[in-house]
Amino acid sequence: MGTGQAFWEGCPFTGEIGLMFTGIIEEVGTIGTITENKEGCRLRITASRVLNGLQIGHSIAVDGVCLTVEKFGADYFEVQAVGETLLRTTLAKCRRGDQVNLERALAAGDRFGGHFVQGHVDTIAKIAALRKEGDAAVFQIAIPDSIRNYIVEKGSLAVNGISLTVAGIDEKTVKIALIPVTLAETNLGLKKVGDEVNLEVDVLAKYVEKMVGQSAKEPLTFDKVKRWGFNQ
Repeated sequence: MGTGQAFWEGCPFTGEIGLMFTGIIEEVGTIGTITENKEGCRLRITASRVLNGLQIGHSIAVDGVCLTVEKFGADYFEVQAVGETLLRTTLAKCRRGDQVNLERALAAGDRFGGHFVQGHVDTIAKIAALRKEGDAAVFQIAIPDSIRNYIVEKGSLAVNGISLTVAGIDEKTVKIALIPVTLAETNLGLKKVGDEVNLEVDVLAKYVEKMVGQSAKEPLTFDKVKRWGFNQ
């Protein structure tokens, strides 16, 4: 949802840990139908693995956007995307037949394989460059100034819901190296230069900025961190 939608809908507790995800994609689903309504639009998504143990009110990250399951069947589930969600994520441009990354919310006792992903998208960004390296690839994604301070080399970044490690960052782009299995088992393998993706920065970086900023009465910046002796 990227906007706290599940909280608005009064989702009951279903064993999910604070509507948290890990960025480890379980499968790629296919958008079957898109039905516009006064709230935004309703998506029916064909899937298999994420349907195991599914209940009404459970949360599924769709391309990194946390959405609440309102209906499901033998091979599909349905979610509602509200106007704010459509404004802030790539779901507004989805079409029937598009493939989307799917991950169920982390449940009590699950293994934690990626990083803390909330499903609250920070921004939409374009793929600025793409270079194949055998069965692997390197993506360069344009990033706005609004999130640059939250991204560090070797840190974590969720791209279309996928927990990825930042290989490099400059003034305009972030570089992501993708291994063959990621390209094969997520929809990033289908992307090309100019395509848009959902980005969610590591929430821990936001908390650090807030705490340090409050204590020092000024924003956290790279120059300030360097003055503290953290030079990378």
